Amino acid sequence: MWKHFLRDYFIFTSKERAGIILILSIVFFCILGSFAFPFFIKQKKYSHKQFESEIARLDIETGDSSKIKNYSGNFEGELSDDDSRAGYKKYEHTKAPVFYFDPNTISSEDWKRLGVREKTIVTIQNYLSKGGRFYKAEDISKIWGLSSNDQQRLMPYVSIKSTGRETVPFVKKEYAKSSYSPRTTQLVDINLADTAAYMNLPGIGSRLSQRIIAFRDKLGGFHSVNQVGETYLLPDSTFQKIKSRLLISDTTVKKININSASIDEMKTHPYLRYNLANAIFQYRQQHGNFNSVGEIKKIMLITGEVFDKIAPYLSVQ
Repeated sequence: MWKHFLRDYFIFTSKERAGIILILSIVFFCILGSFAFPFFIKQKKYSHKQFESEIARLDIETGDSSKIKNYSGNFEGELSDDDSRAGYKKYEHTKAPVFYFDPNTISSEDWKRLGVREKTIVTIQNYLSKGGRFYKAEDISKIWGLSSNDQQRLMPYVSIKSTGRETVPFVKKEYAKSSYSPRTTQLVDINLADTAAYMNLPGIGSRLSQRIIAFRDKLGGFHSVNQVGETYLLPDSTFQKIKSRLLISDTTVKKININSASIDEMKTHPYLRYNLANAIFQYRQQHGNFNSVGEIKKIMLITGEVFDKIAPYLSVQ
């Protein structure tokens, strides 16, 4: 049993032996290289004395930072030479004379005499040229570029002549009286009125007045005030507003003789159209002339409602 086990796991072919030797060689060279690495690559050496000297120099510079007399975001004050080399702008303490001044009227030369830098003066002049004003001494603290040192130095000498905000006096304007006059309240006779008369009604313009008259002409005249409300595109709300101002003095309308009129003549009437005109014509052809307008009720298409609507416009003579 052991012989078979050893034969299966410890007897190799020539290719397997060559592979094992190659792998062992690679492992050996990797282990050997890790030990030989420091001999081929030199590491940077650090001087402990130099490190200690740098620490000492930083301690000295930290102590020198107390030389800064003023810092207000503009790097104002006296800085050490090392600080100026580090990128800070060095300003000397302003020793310019001071005098009372009005920041709203002072000239650029006077600003220079007060020790204000040219860039700051340009900022002030631009502010004033655009309508800006200083209303109290504290307002100069809002000037962009003016250091806090200059603000404290100049603020006691600010003298503004007019401290109140200027107001524009109110002038009451006189407006010309409108020539508009409200529409008259006269009544309108619907069968006699023209477009101008209809336009005097509220909500009735030129187009609606023309539509009302056109509808009246197609009908042959109105026989009732309510018919005005049937005008195309006339809102019912508008009709209800004007209804009380409409009247009809003459109910005479143009009539159509149903015993002699052709289909084309009858269908032009808004209340008849082709279907009713053809029905009346065909009934007359089959039964002869009508003896009265009421006989058209025998036609199935003509209901009681339709008859009441078209009867005033029909005749048999």
